[in-house]
Parts: sequence; structure tokens; C-alpha cells
Amino acid sequence: MATPKMHILVIRLSAMGDVAMCIPVLRALLQQYPELEITVLTRAFFKPFFRDLKNTAVFVADVKAAHKGISGLYKLAKHLNKHYKFDAVADLHNVLRSKILRALVNAPQVAAIDKGRQEKKQLVAGQLFKQLKTTHQRYADVFNALGYPVNLKTTYTTKTSILTDNTKLLLEGKPLGNCIGIAPFAAHKGKMYPLSLMEKVILELSKTHTIILFGGGKKEIALLDAIAHKNPNVVSTAGKLSLEEELDIISHLQLMIAMDSGNSHIAAMLGIKVLTIWGVTHPYAGFAPFQQPENSMLLASREAYPEIPTSIYGNKYPEGYEEASGSILPETVIKKVQELL
Repeated sequence: MATPKMHILVIRLSAMGDVAMCIPVLRALLQQYPELEITVLTRAFFKPFFRDLKNTAVFVADVKAAHKGISGLYKLAKHLNKHYKFDAVADLHNVLRSKILRALVNAPQVAAIDKGRQEKKQLVAGQLFKQLKTTHQRYADVFNALGYPVNLKTTYTTKTSILTDNTKLLLEGKPLGNCIGIAPFAAHKGKMYPLSLMEKVILELSKTHTIILFGGGKKEIALLDAIAHKNPNVVSTAGKLSLEEELDIISHLQLMIAMDSGNSHIAAMLGIKVLTIWGVTHPYAGFAPFQQPENSMLLASREAYPEIPTSIYGNKYPEGYEEASGSILPETVIKKVQELL
């Protein structure tokens, strides 16, 4: 008689980068423990992230409508308890909503992420300056607590995706083997490389590579389209492709250039080299892309901006720090790209 699979409910509802960081951890977990079955509770938009994971299903939480508020969480938990039998809950989010859910879902074992809030506060306050535990390791620690220690040092091969006709049309026959992706935006200005400097990087790199731009939102779409229209070797995907189609393209890239943002984690989860540019945040907080070496991270000058990191998420910074990453010259970015390739 076959041994029944252990079934774990994994909760991670947002945000994009945090959800993307789950993928390499779950991939390692499932490779090392093939007897496991995973159901991920997340938002509908993030479902494509999990498409290549073995023994993994996604249950969509509609936290803005059907599962909104306390009554919505009760409804969600009731459905999960009725239709699933979980052996454990792994809460990779550990916010009020997920705390309520993990208390309501029937499972013999429960473990939650320790976000290290106290030491992160000390890092931002300047009381310490050292590498903190990575978010990936914090995720792995949750499964360790459930009896499944995960080795994150093992590298697993990810596969390139077949492009849709819509994607091929957008690329206009440009060879994917010579493409660099650039995602120049982030949630907060303090995390962004000045667009005027990024345009210089794009102009130079487009002489030898096809540049594919990534972003979203009405303003970003207009800005990226304007950059693409200036140069036949630059293509903007913003507003033109589904998330699945963007993932397909990213899986073919030679390199992704991104901020401390979701796109850096998406590329890393697909096994793509990532060059990150850091402004008012810092890799020491634990949010560097998965398995990317230190020399693939360009940091704003702490001599010029000594209060870096000014916050964990880049949403708080002193006046004058808005373009801290501008202390990194375009020539430095271009040289680093050449080194990494």
C-alpha cells in the first residue's frame, strides 16, 4: 500500500515579490520531500507563479470580496475544512488575516514565519549593520518547524517556456538568446534608479542586445512605450502581455536588471541572472533575489547617504534621499552587466 502524501496548506497572500520568493523554497522542499502535497492559498494574480511546481495546487483567496473581513475569513476556512484534509499549515505571511485563518483551519500542525521585526528595526535605526537572515531562509525555517528541513543551497534547473503567438508578435522576430530585461520601476521612488540614467544604460546596452522593458500602471506604460519608440532594439511589454506571457519571456532572458522589487524576485525564481540596483533599502534586510551573488548587487553610496537603509520597504527616507541610487553611474551599471554576462 502506497504511503499517503502529507498535505500542507501554505499561506502567502501578498505582495508580489514576497510571493515570488516562496517559489524557490517550495521547489526545493518538493524536490527533497516528494511525498508532500502542497496547496497554496494566495491571490488570483499570483497563480501563474506556481505553474511549474510539482504536487502543488493553488486555492485563490478573494480578500477584497468573497473572503473580505472576519466573516469572509470564516467562510474561507469553512470551505477549506470541508473540502481538504490538511496535515499542517505553513503561514509564510504572519499578518492578522493569516493568523485568523491558521486558527480556523483544521490541521494538527501549524508554523509561522518569524519576520525578525526587532532586528530589522535595529538595522533601519542604525543600531546594527550586518546581514540578517534572508526571507528565503525564514520561509524554509517554517517548514523546518513542521519537520521538513529544506536545503536551499541545492540548485534546481528551471525550464524556458514556449512563447505564445501574441508574445512572438510583440517581439517582432527578435532573437531571445540575446535579450536583457530591464524593470526600472519600484513601489517607492527611493528604490528607483533615476529614469534619465537608466535611459543611458538602455541606449548603450541596446547596441549589442535586445532590451525588453517590464512594468505596469498607466504612467509606467506611457514612459516605457516612449523609451521603446526611440530605439528599434527596445521592446516594452508593459500593458501588452498577461503575467504568464511575461514569465515566458523572462525565462529566456540572459539577464534581468531590476530594482529591489518584485521583478528581481520573479527573474530569480525562474533561475535567471539578476543585477539589482539598490537605493534607500539594503540587501542586509534579507530581500536580495534568490541565489544571486553579492557582486550582482549595486548599492547606493553610504558615504553620500549614511542613513541607508532608511527603511525596510523603501517607503521612508530623509529629504534628499529620493534619488540615492543615482550615486551609481550608468557606466558602472553597464560595466557590471558586461561582467555578469
